[in-house]
Amino acid sequence: TLSPLKNPQGLGLSSHLDGLREENAKLKYRLNVLKRSLQEERSQCSKTMMNINQRLQEIFGEAIREACPDLENPPLAVTPNQQAKFGDYQCNSAMAMAQMMKSKGLKVNPRQIAENIQQNIPDNELIEKTEIAGPGFINVHLKRSFVSKLLTNLLLNGVQPPPLESKKKVVVDFSSPNIAKEMHVGHLRSTIIGDSMCRLFEFLGYDVLRLNHVGDWGTQFGMLIAHLQDKFPNYLTVSPPIGDLQAFYKESKKRFDEEEDFKKRAYQCVVKLQSKDPAFIKGWNLICDVSRNEFQKVYNCLDIQIIERGESFYQEKMTAVVKEFEAKGLVEMDEGRKIVFAPGQQIPLTVVKSDGGYTYDTSDLAALRHRLFDEKADIIIYVTDSGQGTHFQVVFAAAQMIGWYDPNVTRVEHAGFGVVLGEDKKKFKTRSGDTVRLMDLLDEGLKRSMDKLKEKDRDKVLSTEDLTKAQRSVAFGCIKYADLSHNRINDYVFSFDKMLDDRGNTAAYLLYAFTRIRSIARLANIDEAALRKAAETTEVLLEHDKEWKLGKCLLRFPEILQKILDDLLLHTLCDYLYELATTFTEFYDSCYCIEKDRQTGEVVKVNMWRMLLCDATAAIMAKGFDILGINPVSRM
Repeated sequence: TLSPLKNPQGLGLSSHLDGLREENAKLKYRLNVLKRSLQEERSQCSKTMMNINQRLQEIFGEAIREACPDLENPPLAVTPNQQAKFGDYQCNSAMAMAQMMKSKGLKVNPRQIAENIQQNIPDNELIEKTEIAGPGFINVHLKRSFVSKLLTNLLLNGVQPPPLESKKKVVVDFSSPNIAKEMHVGHLRSTIIGDSMCRLFEFLGYDVLRLNHVGDWGTQFGMLIAHLQDKFPNYLTVSPPIGDLQAFYKESKKRFDEEEDFKKRAYQCVVKLQSKDPAFIKGWNLICDVSRNEFQKVYNCLDIQIIERGESFYQEKMTAVVKEFEAKGLVEMDEGRKIVFAPGQQIPLTVVKSDGGYTYDTSDLAALRHRLFDEKADIIIYVTDSGQGTHFQVVFAAAQMIGWYDPNVTRVEHAGFGVVLGEDKKKFKTRSGDTVRLMDLLDEGLKRSMDKLKEKDRDKVLSTEDLTKAQRSVAFGCIKYADLSHNRINDYVFSFDKMLDDRGNTAAYLLYAFTRIRSIARLANIDEAALRKAAETTEVLLEHDKEWKLGKCLLRFPEILQKILDDLLLHTLCDYLYELATTFTEFYDSCYCIEKDRQTGEVVKVNMWRMLLCDATAAIMAKGFDILGINPVSRM
């Protein structure tokens, strides 16, 4: 019986095997053709900016899979090199892979792994050479010609975001002040951080819904309407002149605390409001409008676009949410309250109070449900102070428990931030101990920035219109940048002196640097058309160390944005812009862009490729400012 196996010819296996081998060779050939054409396409550079780090990760990912096919999920670590002499990027995977193998009982020298990876690096368009250093670092040197091509692409097409795999819907819940109360510095942080996150998602091509979850419902409206009826009895026909809503709120609160009669009426007003009585709805709308106008003044200063969708919007939706939790048997009774425990959470949510009323927990669940099912959001971000972190953690856990979303598919996240401190490192207050009104703060910023501009004699060279533009740009730019340049998780000290200082990592320094870069071409009498023509015809040379350093720094922009997309920490962008400005200064001090006659001061030579590097720097800075919500002016 064994004889046929000794002679497989007879079984026709051999021809079958040959056929498979031939098929395999054909497939390999086609795969190589595809790889080559993909590479050519890449090296042609699409209109979008390439994320070099991501591209290197693809290349090293492939090399690591080839080098160690048996290792499951091998670690992939590619970072820019801190020291230029060691190359441009570094792959540090070998050491972590050696650790992984060691835990499986295989002892391999990380340097050996690094050599193995190095030998398996596929043909690619951007690596000049690699070297192994120390215990197993792989240092990567980029091709200068390729970096130059990417810079030309940037100059011709502008700062374009990397391609999106799919256009996702993003909801950002930010700002969210309370009606009838002043906006304070906490709202300032939420407004600035939330707006910048929206701008980033919008630039990257996502569909963004900016929501203002204002506190426009609740028992406090009972006392406000009761007070309105007493103070302006004809409010239904004559619009009441409520000038100072803050004072109006304090008066009604005082009466609520001291007058028993008034308190009873306030509760009756709440019931009437909740039953949608037209006269009470009108009073409620009047109060909301006064507040809206105040909020809008702040939004106009800071150039904020936002759609109001307050707690009142979700009133009708809360009953259904409670019923849904009850139907699934997730509600427990506790001393008359209806509560929901979510897995892994210490604190329950109170969905119905013992008096039958709803709570923040109920309205936040209703809002989350609406955003998931009606808005069909793929990403939902809440920008509030870190103190609400636990609350959102429980709300998200309850929503996952009831099956509203899967965290592996939908990203629902609380982006918390620290408190604003005064220069005494205590909570930011006025001298009399009151919370600081936002409009007062913004007015103070305008005053201080004008003083700063006059100190620099800008009022003597700028027209009145340009001076006012510069004043607003510096004031609001500095307030935003001071907030965004700190890690949002930390508390931050609010100091006008620091933020208006034009030395160091401040908006004042960056705005002046940007204006200076923009003026280089103007002073050399080179217009937009000449720069455009040069971008089409002149190769961007990167022979000088400082040219090379600047070129690489410019092209890191997409990887910076990718990092912020992952962790929502915007200070990374501020750090990058500061690094770009200082790298540009080094370049400008060492490399002549324009050469002038010593005697006459006439321009004798323009080094056009360097003018293009100036232009590219201005383009990236302008886009960075745009994401931070900062509006630079052409003359400062």
